[in-house]
This record gives sequence, C-alpha cells and structure tokens, in this order.
Amino acid sequence: MNGDEGGAAAPSSPLTTGLRSGGAGAGKGPMRSFREIKDNYRFSHAHEQLLVELRAVMEEHADEVMSTLSLWIMGTKGPAKFFTDETRKKHVFGAQRKWFLDLFSGAYDNRYYENLIRIGSVHVKYKVDAHYMNRSINLIRNACVDILQRTEESREGFADKMVAISKILDINLDVITNSYIEEELKTYAPVYKVKSALISFSERFSQTTNFVLVFALIGLTLGVVWLFTQDVAHLLSGDIERGIISALGSMLLLWLMIELMNTEIAHLKGGKFHISVFVGVALVTMIRETMIATLKHEKPESIYYLIAAILVIGFVYWIVTKTEEKNG
Repeated sequence: MNGDEGGAAAPSSPLTTGLRSGGAGAGKGPMRSFREIKDNYRFSHAHEQLLVELRAVMEEHADEVMSTLSLWIMGTKGPAKFFTDETRKKHVFGAQRKWFLDLFSGAYDNRYYENLIRIGSVHVKYKVDAHYMNRSINLIRNACVDILQRTEESREGFADKMVAISKILDINLDVITNSYIEEELKTYAPVYKVKSALISFSERFSQTTNFVLVFALIGLTLGVVWLFTQDVAHLLSGDIERGIISALGSMLLLWLMIELMNTEIAHLKGGKFHISVFVGVALVTMIRETMIATLKHEKPESIYYLIAAILVIGFVYWIVTKTEEKNG
C-alpha cells in the first residue's frame, strides 16, 4: 500500500446527518462519477478490505467516538443551536453513529455516493457552517487514530489502516463539501439553475433508459432460453446433428446475454463500461451463423466469408480486451 494519503479531513455527516434524509437538491450532486473520485484518491480494493477488517473494532468503540463528538457539539455554541429539541438530538446522534459505521461497511457504490450528496444538501439547507463540519471530522479522525494505537500491534498495519481511514474520510468530505460550492454557484451565477435543471433531467433520463435497457435484456434473455429449449427438444426428438449444433449456438447466445446483463448491472453500480462485450456480441453471432451455415450445407464461399469475418472480429476483440486490461 502506498502512502499518498490525503490530508484534509473527513466526512461531514457528524453535525446534521440525520436532520432529514432528503431536502432541496438532495437528488443532485457533483458531476464527477464516484468511480472517478475514488480513482483520484487512489482508493483501491485493498483499502476497502482494510476498512472492512476494521468494522468490528470500530463498532466496539463506536460509543466512545460518538461520545467524543456529541460532547464537543453540545459544548460548542454554534453546533449546539441545532439540537435544542431532544427528539431531533436523539435522531441525529443515532444517524451519526450509522454514518460512522458505514465508513467501514465495504460498500462504496453509487448508493453510498448518493447518500453523501444528500448529507451535503442537508448541511447546506440548515446552513451548517463548514468550519463546524471540518472540526467534527477532525475529532473523528483523532478518535480513530487513538483506537488504532490501542488495538493495532503492528506499526505497518497501523499505517496502512490509518491511510485507508484517511482516504474514506477525505472522499466523504470532498463529496459533501461540493454541496457548499454548488450553493455559491447558485448565488453568483443565475444561469446555474437552468444548467442544474438540465443536468438533473439528463441524469434522470439516463437512469430511466438504463432501467429500460435492463428490462429489455431480461426479455431477450428469456427469449434465448426459450430458443435453447427448442433446440434441446430437437435434439431429444432424434435430430441429433441439428440439435447439437443449434443448441451450441443458443448456448453461446445465452452466455452472451448473461455477460450483457452483468455488464449493465456493473455499469449501474458505477463500474466501467466494457466495449469488449459488444464486440463479443458480433463474434458470437458470426460463430453461430457459421454453425448454422455448416448445418445447412451452404456454398463453401459463404462459409469462407463467415470464417474470415470471425478471424477479423476475433482479432478486434483481442485488441479491445488487451486495451481494457491495460487501462484497468
């Protein structure tokens, strides 16, 4: 693990995470993808695993961390003014505890990202000073350092785990602080409202289109399953040659549909979009056509063209997959 660990602070939820789960602008946030933000912080799978390993320890000491935070909040005039109501105080402190434990959940996907955006929107809505937010984060960071010093025997283990904690805290702060930046843009740039509305509409439209695509893929997959069933029926009816070749072609299509589904699901979770899957569509289609052409005893020239097409597409597929592997 390297040590380019971010410096500044941590998430902002400590003050008003639980004031309300929604709020004006809760659905809109930074235009960067969460994957891009994590990449910029060099937040890797290894860091995620270290945070998951820390969950049990942090859960055991969560009351200690929350006590430190609540004592500071209630002892400071600015933050304390948000908690004059006992019901709100109980709700917010409970939400803070959940937010803290979520730092070590291991699930840092788009849902986690959207939750951070909502937290930032609530801070802006209730006019929480960014200074209080940063100070509360500083307390949490120090509390984590203290816990690790008491529980981690290995110096290297302490350093690596502290790096992981710093990165996730800095990512939280980055996303949440962006809500303050957007609020300033709204104040000083009237055109921002139009731009923001257009972006919000585009994001919702994109999400809707993705859901339509998922349902379409489900329908097509069911169709391929039916086609495979028909081919197996031909095989069982005694038409062995045609049944085997057709069934193999259908199996290739079914495998392809599964790959497309997995790619789309990964994309919805914030994963990278793989062009190789679509090149694979063309490759599998050509292989199936070649099988069918061979079965129907078509002219050799037609089969030669199909084989040539398979070789060309296969070469393109190899280049694309190598490029994707190189780019991570």
